[in-house]
Amino acid sequence: MTNTLQLIFQLENDKALTLSVAAPKENVTDAEVAAVMQTIVEQNAFKRDDASIVAKKAARLVNRTVKEFNVM
Repeated sequence: MTNTLQLIFQLENDKALTLSVAAPKENVTDAEVAAVMQTIVEQNAFKRDDASIVAKKAARLVNRTVKEFNVM
């Protein structure tokens, strides 16, 4: 199983930007995620289509299980 932390931000053009973090630390807390997201907003660290991040929108931890089959 693989985990991905998705951080979703509101852009100034009313679109959303999702940053995906592979393999986040175990037991990451709401407060830790909120603090990291706030730092990203304050530092204006990312842009998309020349639009800056203006606010935190959501965050989620996505769990994915992959089963590979031997087909040869």
